[in-house]
Amino acid sequence: MPVISVRIPQLGEGLQEALLVEFLKHPGDTIGRDDPIYVMETDKATTDVESPYDGTLVEWTVEPGTVLAIGAEIGKMEVAEGVKEMPVGHGPVDSQPSEPSPATPTAATTPSPVRSTRVMIPPKTRKYLKELNLLDAVDQIPCSGKKMMPEDVDAFIASGGGNVEISSDLYLIEPLPKSQIVLNYRLGRGAKACVPVTVMTDVNWTQVTAARKVTRETGGPTGFAMACWAVVQALKNHSKFRSVMNADGNSLKVFHHVNLGVAVALPGDEMVTAVIRNSDEMSEADFYQAFATQVAAAKETGDQADESTTVTVSNIGKAGMRIGIPAIVAPAVATLAIGESFAHPVPDGDSFRFQTMVTATLSFDHRIANGVGAANFMREVKSGIEAVEA
Repeated sequence: MPVISVRIPQLGEGLQEALLVEFLKHPGDTIGRDDPIYVMETDKATTDVESPYDGTLVEWTVEPGTVLAIGAEIGKMEVAEGVKEMPVGHGPVDSQPSEPSPATPTAATTPSPVRSTRVMIPPKTRKYLKELNLLDAVDQIPCSGKKMMPEDVDAFIASGGGNVEISSDLYLIEPLPKSQIVLNYRLGRGAKACVPVTVMTDVNWTQVTAARKVTRETGGPTGFAMACWAVVQALKNHSKFRSVMNADGNSLKVFHHVNLGVAVALPGDEMVTAVIRNSDEMSEADFYQAFATQVAAAKETGDQADESTTVTVSNIGKAGMRIGIPAIVAPAVATLAIGESFAHPVPDGDSFRFQTMVTATLSFDHRIANGVGAANFMREVKSGIEAVEA
């Protein structure tokens, strides 16, 4: 039985790449046409992608958490005799523009090379371009089909390479880690779609400081974890912050439970997100245990965020920062940054006393929540933090 490729489909106008989130089927599984087989995240939404064939899954050829070009191979399936590979968009995967084909090709009728901005660059070719330090020159490399192949790159180099430097003593090409590529994709997605607005407030950290003195001796929760618990309680009452924009742009997808995201810093300036799922149903003690477990797991296995991770909390105070304007990582609605604690003077009769404070900064998507809603949410977070008991 023939084995053919399963490719990332063209699901929207102008879509050029997508993030592979997870697989829903395993090699060896028997799959029916239109069965959901993997989850893909695009500029518009997170979608279960259906199989274009009946057959048996042979293998997945890429890993979850990979950003892929539309049309890229994602796996292979064994299908019945006579089944052909489905087109990615509006034509066969390897089709050429429709033109009359003379019986005897001549130099005058050979198709003119086209620039790479109009062609697909398969993963194998992209890797080859990276090795040769030619990614920056990709739009100068001609090819005669709709896919750029390594042979096209070789021909370009043999012809002089268009006076492009293949290597340089002035800089080093350093590949980004996978976690950063995923983060960049989601940041780019957020920048294209959401309308970011920022609000901030100072929070009395005195109670948290006192509680932390007690828990430090017993290995209990950190002050940041206590603040995250207050965020969970506020999220129960603010459905806008448990929502994402639906693909139609005219409605919200509101999640029933709180899947709180926690930004986790890794060595080498990398960052992933840990997720405490269904945290609204936990006791406080269970939440702190899940918090520690999920943060440790994220450090070992990577990012845990998905569409339901609507709010992420970042501990910029740990890095010595008092105030920071956090980015919104799509498809989330908001990111909350908790800064470093500081001594704030408070009038006390004819003198002053000092009170421990932190600044909490919330960036949120104005398409989903308005200023009053964000202010009310932040007031509830503030009240929850200030009410922490030692």
